[in-house]
Amino acid sequence: MTSLDGRVVIITGAGRGLGREHALFMANEGARLVVNDRGSDNDGSGDDATPADEVAAEARALGGQAVANADDVADWDGAKRMVDQAIEVFGGLDVVVNNAGILRDRYLVNMTEDEFDAVVNVHLKGHFAPTRHAAAYWRDEHKAGRAAPRNLVHTSSTSGLFANPGQTNYGAAKSGIATMSQIAAKELGRYGVVSNCIAPGARTRLTLATPGLEDIMTPADAGFDNWDPANVAPLVAYLSTPDCPFSGETFYIKGGVVKRVTSWEMADRIETVGAWTVDELREAMQPMTLQPPVDADMN
Repeated sequence: MTSLDGRVVIITGAGRGLGREHALFMANEGARLVVNDRGSDNDGSGDDATPADEVAAEARALGGQAVANADDVADWDGAKRMVDQAIEVFGGLDVVVNNAGILRDRYLVNMTEDEFDAVVNVHLKGHFAPTRHAAAYWRDEHKAGRAAPRNLVHTSSTSGLFANPGQTNYGAAKSGIATMSQIAAKELGRYGVVSNCIAPGARTRLTLATPGLEDIMTPADAGFDNWDPANVAPLVAYLSTPDCPFSGETFYIKGGVVKRVTSWEMADRIETVGAWTVDELREAMQPMTLQPPVDADMN
């Protein structure tokens, strides 16, 4: 028996990059797949069902079961169609892997309203809409006495967790996704649902479009390729297993390295009796300015 034997899995943005690697790995692990991809360009423009069709065909060639879906993840009705398709074709739904995304990088002072809205829409709403429809189905199944372990795997980014200049839209959405995953874990645990998040370091269409990353991510002539997106798939598969012990966690992964990411936590504290004055705060908070910057340690 494989780790995902018979599990019904939706993977969004699975036509290329990370999503494609997730789909092929999970097909080998016995999952039955809905391969979603709208087939848009990096900036979200255009529609092409070919990538989803091709990956679904690759999964079937590996001996798996897979169907393609070209719905827009940020479209409310489209997200529901995706969930309904899994139920109609395979008889249920066990896992949603939210992976789809676009980029429209620009510094804050030059970013347009459309550039901000488009990226937040695809990433944040594009995670929320499939999650919400899947969660409603799982709640109803649980209440009907058909309880089973279900899993959500979301995709954040170091840009969202540790802040990357030039990506106000993307970073804000990715930070929101990590928080949404934690909220889902708290709300849906009563229905047997676990919710976790990854922050991958990998070479994809989107990361190669980020200035400076192409040179860093160039594969070596020999040896293990740390930036190969296929390295991320085993963690996604593990977080999709019925006995996954984690919920509400975020994991950074690059190559063979996995790190659990701690969320916001309280740090330095000052206190007075009653309300502060500005002068009192200026003096009391001065030691906080001497704290060294946080080293995210992405290695």
